[in-house]
Amino acid sequence: MDETLAQLRAAAEPTRLRLLALCARGSLCVTDLCAALGQSQPRLSRHLKLLVEAGLLERLPEGSNVYFSLAPRADLARAVLARLPEEDPLLAADRRLAARLVAERVRAASEAFRVAGGDWDEVRALGLPAGAIEAAVLAALPARVGRLLDIGTGTGQLLELVAERCDAALGVDASRDMLALARGRLAERGLAPRCAVRQADMYRLPFSDGAFDAVTVQMVLHYAEDPAAAVAEAVRVLAPDGVLVVVDLAAHGRAELMERHAHRWPGFDDAQVAGWLGVAGRALGPVVTVAGRPGAGPDVRLWSTRRVGAAQAV
Repeated sequence: MDETLAQLRAAAEPTRLRLLALCARGSLCVTDLCAALGQSQPRLSRHLKLLVEAGLLERLPEGSNVYFSLAPRADLARAVLARLPEEDPLLAADRRLAARLVAERVRAASEAFRVAGGDWDEVRALGLPAGAIEAAVLAALPARVGRLLDIGTGTGQLLELVAERCDAALGVDASRDMLALARGRLAERGLAPRCAVRQADMYRLPFSDGAFDAVTVQMVLHYAEDPAAAVAEAVRVLAPDGVLVVVDLAAHGRAELMERHAHRWPGFDDAQVAGWLGVAGRALGPVVTVAGRPGAGPDVRLWSTRRVGAAQAV
């Protein structure tokens, strides 16, 4: 009862209600919220602090920025927001301005990648068959997933593909520019907040043990300092009966490819991945190979594992 009353008091204020309405549509940083509502950061920060303390908003630090989104268990806020008229002039104006700010941020991120000469879509940069890889990942995942975590989400392509299968899908990446592109993509397609992204270190994921029903690790291990530790951390946040899918380059002997793209590892073989999984308490399941295009990139492997029963140690 006390918690419900605290949430009702927190929501029962015009500015805080506007903040909830905006954050329910996707993660926004403090700068964007200040611009959308036309209020100073100190004033807005106080409102945001109250909403976070009441359990209505979730605070997500990302470098020098802090993003806010509706908390996963903020059912009371969702019920209140459902009663707000879509055509309310103030709320509609907030939405339009917030959408423009997000679009501008996405364009800035895209420009940053262009100027830097980086190709953020590594699958295509390596000449790999993107469509075939995506189809193989979808086939490896269950037809229905409660909560999915995509490690190395990049621009959020997989989140978009699995959106209809999931109750909630979250992508994590180390690159803020990547995440800016992903947020814009998800918002543009109307997938936020069911699909969301945040910055995180794959060695220290900010989630509790067993928090996700499925976890994907996409094209990041060949850059990793310690691939075994990254796999162990992915297993830690996976539910006991959950599905893990690791997508990466098959072992290859192409030194020029490693040098050109700054890879730390020349791909991986089944024995390596099986060893990492074994240490983490999992057995290697089905392995799928997606052949690289002739004369272009190496083969890609999908290693998956499914463990049933919580009695085994992770």
